[in-house]
Amino acid sequence: MTRVSGDWLTDARTQAVCAALTGGGAQALFVGGCVRNALIGVPVSDIDIATDARPDRVIDLARAAGLKAIPTGIDHGTVTLVAGGLAHEVTTFRRDITTDGRRAVVAFSDRVEEDAARRDFTMNALYARPDGVLLDPLGGLSDLQARRVRFIGDAGRRIVEDYLRSLRYFRFHAHYGDAGAGFDPQALAAISTHLDGLDSLSRERVGAELLKLLAAPDPAPSVAGMRATGVLGRVLPGADDTALAPLVHLEDALGLTPDPILRLAALVGEAGTLRLSRAQMAALDVFRTGAQGAMPAAELGYRLGVAPALGALALRAACLGLAPDDDARAEAEKGAASVFPVRAADLMPGLRGRALGDRLAELEGDWVASGFTLSRAALLAKG
Repeated sequence: MTRVSGDWLTDARTQAVCAALTGGGAQALFVGGCVRNALIGVPVSDIDIATDARPDRVIDLARAAGLKAIPTGIDHGTVTLVAGGLAHEVTTFRRDITTDGRRAVVAFSDRVEEDAARRDFTMNALYARPDGVLLDPLGGLSDLQARRVRFIGDAGRRIVEDYLRSLRYFRFHAHYGDAGAGFDPQALAAISTHLDGLDSLSRERVGAELLKLLAAPDPAPSVAGMRATGVLGRVLPGADDTALAPLVHLEDALGLTPDPILRLAALVGEAGTLRLSRAQMAALDVFRTGAQGAMPAAELGYRLGVAPALGALALRAACLGLAPDDDARAEAEKGAASVFPVRAADLMPGLRGRALGDRLAELEGDWVASGFTLSRAALLAKG
């Protein structure tokens, strides 16, 4: 008998949610990411619970137990139960009635087997009772143990239900798959057959999914699979993943935390086809601009900060097939710690407006070129 375990499972707040449901005669089964991650030793963040109780019944049972119930997605069967400040997504067993490639019309079900059959991958159709005993209605445990990402049933049918699943396949392979074993041939064939469906997805959904993929420890094999199937060119026109694998290696060499925006910059393409936030677009521009030209590490550190500077240097080196200098981090840190000694007030009232800005920029350039050594007095003495 296989069991899942972990502090998240035995947490009194989580057990209180389960007890509220089971005490009223309903089932309470952990499902999806929390079960999958617990089985492979990956940290659990979100706790999802599946139940045969209808949403109204879930709310009644929760309130009777003194728990807060929030109807976050009640039309689709989801109620958020909060115990001691910890949120749990509780969703009624469901089966799909109709789908259009983006959303589904569902009916509630009393059977966990029907709930499992509507999910995307076998490794996500694993359930566990409140005591941790595993329920595996579709044989997903063997796939998870082999790090094999496999669609449930017919891959093409799963994709047509929600075209985002083509991207999710590569994202899950990047995070949970065995890169050495390669991809499931049936999955690749189905993904290649249904490329047109990707055009129906919103830019927000595509962008969010792509960034989750790029946040994986090494997304390069999955992105290569996207290129081979035609997905990459469809969602990011003009993308070229040649520099991605070298960039991942250089990130490790420079001690950088994986940054999905930096990795997106390595793919180039038309980032405007994704709906990114202003902050994300600004970061993307910083990496791209910093990687261009030959600005040294110290100046990049001064102008961008240590991590963005090293990211830009890694991106530049990956694109050129080179390696950054051994002292790149020390130089970037030196630049980031340097403070330009001249202020606008030092040049006033003799200079104002544009002339003031131009002179400040000129002196700053001289100071940077000196290796940040010129003093305030030396700079102000310049003619």
